[in-house]
Amino acid sequence: MSKITYRQVGDYLIPNLKLPPEEANITLGKWGMMHKSYLEKNKKVFFSLLLGQGKLYQHCAEVEKQAQDMFDALVEQMKESEAVTEQLKEENQMEWVCRMLNIEARAREIVTTELIYT
Repeated sequence: MSKITYRQVGDYLIPNLKLPPEEANITLGKWGMMHKSYLEKNKKVFFSLLLGQGKLYQHCAEVEKQAQDMFDALVEQMKESEAVTEQLKEENQMEWVCRMLNIEARAREIVTTELIYT
């Protein structure tokens, strides 16, 4: 066990604490950053616990992967169930684009509700 050292700031002794190093090579994407922001604003104790243990970015990266996998699967399922095919894309591009944007918006809403903001 290491000894805690202190520095004096005015009349107070402040401990010289160092957080454990995070994995420096983890880069978060859209979903991971959204989840990190949600934790920071709404789950402050959990956020601080993960940060203090050096596991915040690892946790957010795991949520990122789950969210992207879920998003991709939902988009494919919705495309199949709503007959949004390559044939539609060839025949009527504007209709295909409108339907794809709608599908992606719904899938994004499901992912954010189910994974990101929980």
